Amino acid sequence: MSVLKINPRNAVLLLFILVTAALRLLAFTGWGPLTVFTPIGAMALFGGAYFTGNVKPFAFPLLTLFVSDLVLSFTIYAQFRDGLLYTGWFWTYGAFALMTIAGKLIIRDITIKNVVIAVIVSTLIHWLVSDIGGCLIDNKFSLTVYTQRLITAIPYEWRFLSGTAIYSAILFGMFEWLQRRYTSLQTAH
Repeated sequence: MSVLKINPRNAVLLLFILVTAALRLLAFTGWGPLTVFTPIGAMALFGGAYFTGNVKPFAFPLLTLFVSDLVLSFTIYAQFRDGLLYTGWFWTYGAFALMTIAGKLIIRDITIKNVVIAVIVSTLIHWLVSDIGGCLIDNKFSLTVYTQRLITAIPYEWRFLSGTAIYSAILFGMFEWLQRRYTSLQTAH
């Protein structure tokens, strides 16, 4: 009988993503200021930057987003549910996958500069993709309608940027600190 060997690095990375998803759910229970900051951008960047391979950077963050979306879809946002999830969920997941790619490509070296650039790029991805998706879902795509949606979304995207920046600072900072403290969390070169 063989013993299942768990990679401590991947276990800690997954734990970080699960805690972030839990914070997302807690924010919707009325924790005041937390409700305006979303951690999903940071989750995508973190997964893209740290998980190796072709599947894990997407699988763990997307699965975590899906599970937290399911919880929200059947509780707080039940009136917006269209089937299993909300209308246009695929645009959100497409943006999330693109944010993960941004994390993988931009944050090859974990530096403050690279994380800041990735936070800005992921916010732009979220802003542009989700609003074009909203126009296409409503069958009202025109440059004027799209521009109006982009302008209307600016306050939300500022909060998205803030949440992504704050959660990224926490996730990346804590994991970098843990890697320096525990060599088993470092990648094998």
